[in-house]
Amino acid sequence: MASMPGAGARLPGLLSQPPPPGHPLQPLPPPPQGAMREITCVTLCNVGQETVQDIVSRTMDVFHMLRATQLPNGVTHNHVVYQERYNKLQEHLRQLTLLFKKLRLLYDRCGETCAVSDVPPTELIPFVGEEPGRPERQSAGGLGSKECQEVLGKLRQKNQELKHITDQLRNLIWDINSMLAMRN
Repeated sequence: MASMPGAGARLPGLLSQPPPPGHPLQPLPPPPQGAMREITCVTLCNVGQETVQDIVSRTMDVFHMLRATQLPNGVTHNHVVYQERYNKLQEHLRQLTLLFKKLRLLYDRCGETCAVSDVPPTELIPFVGEEPGRPERQSAGGLGSKECQEVLGKLRQKNQELKHITDQLRNLIWDINSMLAMRN
């Protein structure tokens, strides 16, 4: 099992090392106003990916802690140990809650910043064999709509030509491989 980058050495049942300065759980100083405009979807997605990796590593830590913890058997001399582990588990769960909140904020921010358009997501997914019969989206603009239709028509024509060329190359390669196999 490989550890996550930046996760530090963690042992089951033991508290991990304290987070380094600038760690996602610690509040960061607000960036200058000019830098705030330069936050892109890619940056938000990278931060979101790091947050998800941190969530996964901390969740694995919680499971390791739970696996290493034995159920109390009524003996009171281990009460302090169980209380420590319980407190550590509560801290990990609190950190996970904060990470999930951060991930939700990143998701909402990414949705605001990187809004594709008013096109529903189902129309963004290309389906095999449905391209020719796909309903066209008509916009209200007259000239822009005509230019768009011309470009889409040329694009479809070029795609058909490329498909034809690809099929010809596939057949040629098949014939060459067949001849080489017969030679041997």
